[in-house]
Amino acid sequence: MPSRPVAALARLRVALLGATLAVCSLAAPAATLRVASGFDPQTMDPHALALLYHSRVVYQVYESLVGRNADFKLEPALALSWSQPTPTSWRFKLRPNVKFHDGSAMTADDVVFSIERVVAPPSQRAFQIQGVTGARQVDELTVDLLLATPDAVLPEKLQYISIMSRAWAQKHGVEKSQDFNAKQETFTVRHANGTGPYRLERYEPEVTAVLKAHPQWWGRGDKRNGNVDEVRFVPIRSDATRLAALASGEVDLVLDPPFQDVERLQREGQQKLTQVADLGQQYIAFDQQRGELEFADVKGRNPFKDIRVRRAVYHALNMDLITQKVLRGQAQPTGAFLSTKVDGSLPELDKRLPHDPAKARALLAEAGYPNGFAVTWDCLNIAYREKVCQAAAAMLTQVGIRVTLRSMTTTQFVPRLTQGTTSMIEYGWTPQTDAWSSLNGLFRTWSAGGQGAYNAGRYSNPQLDTLIDNIRVEPDITRRRAMVGVALRLVADDLPVVPLYRRMLSWAMNKKVSLVHWPNDTIELRWVSVK
Repeated sequence: MPSRPVAALARLRVALLGATLAVCSLAAPAATLRVASGFDPQTMDPHALALLYHSRVVYQVYESLVGRNADFKLEPALALSWSQPTPTSWRFKLRPNVKFHDGSAMTADDVVFSIERVVAPPSQRAFQIQGVTGARQVDELTVDLLLATPDAVLPEKLQYISIMSRAWAQKHGVEKSQDFNAKQETFTVRHANGTGPYRLERYEPEVTAVLKAHPQWWGRGDKRNGNVDEVRFVPIRSDATRLAALASGEVDLVLDPPFQDVERLQREGQQKLTQVADLGQQYIAFDQQRGELEFADVKGRNPFKDIRVRRAVYHALNMDLITQKVLRGQAQPTGAFLSTKVDGSLPELDKRLPHDPAKARALLAEAGYPNGFAVTWDCLNIAYREKVCQAAAAMLTQVGIRVTLRSMTTTQFVPRLTQGTTSMIEYGWTPQTDAWSSLNGLFRTWSAGGQGAYNAGRYSNPQLDTLIDNIRVEPDITRRRAMVGVALRLVADDLPVVPLYRRMLSWAMNKKVSLVHWPNDTIELRWVSVK
């Protein structure tokens, strides 16, 4: 056994070696990642929107109780574990020593505050956790989520339910979510204080969002992490300009390369592409609330309340042609209302009704519109979606539905979608792997409490409402899946929306970039590496 001085010196050498290795590890080349996409996140308030372009940026800064791994399976995040102590409560054991970006500690009180903020108007995330009535602190690191009725799969619904600091929100007067539809300006539009791997450095709407690595992030030692220290999100609306920026090295990653260029990019091999089948899809929704259809040339009637008219729209659309010619084969026509990757979704519903213009004209005549009618159609001004709308509008005109396209920005489009002030609208939806949130958000009767939050046509079916409510509380997974199938068949019979297509998600990047590509088209920056 060595003498004490020698042993102490040996221990010191080991300690110094460990410190040196740690410094070397930390000193691995940090990188800046420049990301271009077609649209701006619009706001930094995590509860104000539930949109893809918002989620891609904001949820690098904010975190939820649960997360997902590289295979998109549920894993712990701010909660280490969860259990169901009673049928109407879920208990979450929180991760210790989590710091907000302002240095304050996250506690159960912040979780309680965040849940209360999510479920209260004007939050646009309330639909996702319908049935949660509030939260209760058990101790500093334990919180119970309280339910009106049992919910056997609540943890699956908690991704993107962000945790905020109560003290920070109170300090800046943002105890309630920003009212995005009312164009409200609050402190949370341009500022953020999360617990995530990146903190917000600055946000200039329609110009840039700059994120910096949060050195005190609880997951900093995770072996899956990459080396990106700074991220610059740049909205570039023009497809050609986005790709030109990638080719010139001005950006490193393009999250939405134009469909017409994907094959060329693959062939030329100058950039790297990753592709994955989309978990989401596109729809057309119709006003089924008003007795007289706005922005139409029929008076005293609403054609879209007639199932025959909605079927006529479906039969008029040649989605095989649109996906091949307009989307360049980078999409798959679908007749389903949720992806078959969603638990309980029925593969047989993926088959579309046939393209049959003659049948469409006959259905219109049978419904009392032998000469058709004119209607205004709202479409988001994303290039590929505009082109799909244009092609579909031409097909509808051929059967007598004379469409006037109204292309608009996100700030105009989202309020029309969520407030149900549209006659006809094309929109996309990305579900979670559990079906309930999508059924509740898209097809349940709208209410101010969050039900039917994205039910753009204000469709209402009491039988379907009851089924959706029962799905939420059904604990037996086999019965639950069967109930989801029944609900989707009811939707298929009623056609509140017409399903269109599911994209192949493609990201184009510099060859030095390595990342994980999730099927919901969002990126986890923590796992990105730049050589």
